[in-house]
Amino acid sequence: MLAALKKIFAKSESTETEYTEEFLDFSDVMVDMHSHVLPGLDDGSDSLEYSLGMVEEYIRFGYKKLIMTPHIMGDFYKNTPTGIRQKLKELQNAVKAKGWDIELNCAAEYYLDEWFLKKLEDSEELLTFGDNYLLFETSFLNEPFNFKEAVFALRSNGYKPVLAHPERYTYLYGRFDDLLRMRDTGVLFQININSLIGYYSEGAKRVAEKLVDQKLVEFIGTDAHHNKHMDALVKTANTPYFKKVLDLPLRNKELL
Repeated sequence: MLAALKKIFAKSESTETEYTEEFLDFSDVMVDMHSHVLPGLDDGSDSLEYSLGMVEEYIRFGYKKLIMTPHIMGDFYKNTPTGIRQKLKELQNAVKAKGWDIELNCAAEYYLDEWFLKKLEDSEELLTFGDNYLLFETSFLNEPFNFKEAVFALRSNGYKPVLAHPERYTYLYGRFDDLLRMRDTGVLFQININSLIGYYSEGAKRVAEKLVDQKLVEFIGTDAHHNKHMDALVKTANTPYFKKVLDLPLRNKELL
């Protein structure tokens, strides 16, 4: 269960964010396995300085490790393992120079499209985390026609597929049984922490709460792209459902 210690954070020069309310820290989560903190790779941080500001906030929140997951998406975000590792090294060096105590690592958030299936067919290197977990996402609006095919290919190649933020896919709203069927194919679920306050939508909040109620969540992540996502965590940490999700057998700590 989340530590009872409450903190009031002073103003941070790096993010220009002032925390004026008390909230419980995130030290019991320990590891964030979904974020877009690496600079200049996708729609997340656009500079090393901005990334450092976000890392500083993670440290203030009590996190011990970040596994940063830039998008890899067809012709849009043409990130490669080599390029992602280069940015990771750049950020690691900058954090080390600051003397900050936090571990940084990387994986990726793969978009389920024909390019992704081609990578699987060609046995290209895919970035994973922990025990060969692979984070992937789909369109928010349109149901993928190749979901089962992709999951089967992933598992056949020894990967453990983790569906990013299942609560945010609008094509699944009102179709909770389809989420259960996805799990039957061997997919694990990661929900976004800020979904628990309705940050994305009330629909996402309802689905996230139902997943928590039915104990269908293996990972929680911030999916932080920018400071607004970090700010929202202050509100989320005091919600009953955040405390409830921490009572689940989450796998985040296994990633230390």
